[in-house]
Amino acid sequence: MRAVGVHPDAIVVTSRIWQTTATAIRAGNESMLIDSPYFPDELELLPTLLRQAGFEPNGLLCTHADWDHLLSRLAFPGLALGAGQPTAERLRAEPGAAQRELRTADQEHYVVRPAPLSLGAWQSLPVPGFIEIGDQEIEMHIADGHTADGTAFFARWAGVLVCGDYLSDFEIPMIAPGGSLDAYRGTLARLAPLVEEANVVVPGHGSPHPRATALRILDEDVAYLDALEQGDPSAKLPKSRDTPRQREVHRDNLARL
Repeated sequence: MRAVGVHPDAIVVTSRIWQTTATAIRAGNESMLIDSPYFPDELELLPTLLRQAGFEPNGLLCTHADWDHLLSRLAFPGLALGAGQPTAERLRAEPGAAQRELRTADQEHYVVRPAPLSLGAWQSLPVPGFIEIGDQEIEMHIADGHTADGTAFFARWAGVLVCGDYLSDFEIPMIAPGGSLDAYRGTLARLAPLVEEANVVVPGHGSPHPRATALRILDEDVAYLDALEQGDPSAKLPKSRDTPRQREVHRDNLARL
């Protein structure tokens, strides 16, 4: 796990598997943690790491209901989890799904956890909308298409946009069950002006990037969706993401369409 400060009020922690990110954002004496790393030792270390950096989370947020973005409750079991309304509805409609999928991933990677995942109660947040934090507000924007749900969080005062599973430098656009190509296009269109106003963009999987890099990735992703719509199994992927694993993702995208 590595941690990097992207602003005096924002720190990004990246897991050593899947490049999964967790972002702590601070305003005054309050801070929020968005998403989570994966491994038990990373989650155990996370509270100490954030405390030493001057971040004491008052609450947890998730970009969407995929299990690998919900594990912050294992690090902070006493904190409430906030989720955009579509994500809260998905969690209610899929009881136990995150726990089952986490167990499957743990078995695949020989991971043993000291305790099972318990999401407890979660708070449904209206999207679009705002979350008050200190004397600032975090903006919430609809970000569906990868899945049926999704929220992007923009800390405008810090110039940090946390966009969930979009604009990754490791992954091509993935149309997961419940997602759709049209909705994905809509999210990229909504993200474009936010990226223009951001200094740092944090994808759900990958590296925090500056505005120029995020805009390049966004253009590549739009071009990829255009090729995907044509149904070409040999479509050219963005050069930096043309890997065997992303070729599998492309085949899965074609099958879902």
